Amino acid sequence: MHKARPRHPLFAALTVLPFCLAPAIVVGQELQSSEPSALVATAGPPRAALQRPATLRILAYNVRHGEGMDHVIDLERVAQLIAELQADVVALQEVDSVVERTGGVDQTRVLAELTGMHSAFGAFFDYQGGRYGMALLSRYPITSYANHWLPEGTEPRTGLAARIRLGDSGDEIIVVGIHLYRTAEQRYAQASGLVDIYRDETTPVILAGDFNSLPDSEVIDLLKQYWIIPEKGADRLTYPSDVPDREIDYIMYRPADRFEVIEHRVIDEPLVSDHRPVLLELRLR
Repeated sequence: MHKARPRHPLFAALTVLPFCLAPAIVVGQELQSSEPSALVATAGPPRAALQRPATLRILAYNVRHGEGMDHVIDLERVAQLIAELQADVVALQEVDSVVERTGGVDQTRVLAELTGMHSAFGAFFDYQGGRYGMALLSRYPITSYANHWLPEGTEPRTGLAARIRLGDSGDEIIVVGIHLYRTAEQRYAQASGLVDIYRDETTPVILAGDFNSLPDSEVIDLLKQYWIIPEKGADRLTYPSDVPDREIDYIMYRPADRFEVIEHRVIDEPLVSDHRPVLLELRLR
């Protein structure tokens, strides 16, 4: 049986404060329509001199609006897992923003406050009085955002992209949160849209998230032509979290000569969400 983690003192302290400490700013004027896809960013830690990190730890996690396998919505344990894994950049899927089913909470803002990270939220569509989409968290400053529309299927889909400054030298990477959906044909069209968006991009690009596609699918075969998809090892299955039987969550990067894989694994976490998180640590070149 999974044993619940003890509450971190930081999380206990934050839960007694109102979740409105960081001012919100609306960014991302590249969007093709207004309200449902607006990007919201929350301020991160105070600006300080930044050294270029030697390595970068990236986490991809479908958090199912914070609802665990025990049907309890608990953002604290999501934040604690992020802290325990010492993630530098986190791509989160299935995130609510002031949605009725999750108590009208701005989940991105709460997670940013609990982890002390910069953040951005990009919506797919309006839902139950709020919006539903994806979020990105980063220990390093996010210099710009875009919520790129992908070819629509059963539901609207986007690629939530953030330019992240890794140091005062000016080095940047682009991290794109992914949640492809629903049929194989729709996912292939969405993946093709990502290829088109980044075909001529010279900045290093990392895709991270829930691709809803098996390793031998046409979707992954297509993306392999443009991104490096490192092996996770023997324990590679990501869904469902309690008894995993398929690999559908990935982190991929390009170009190959800018990164070296140090660690890549699936985290054995059967309670916090219905997906298992994926962690990739890269050495920067």
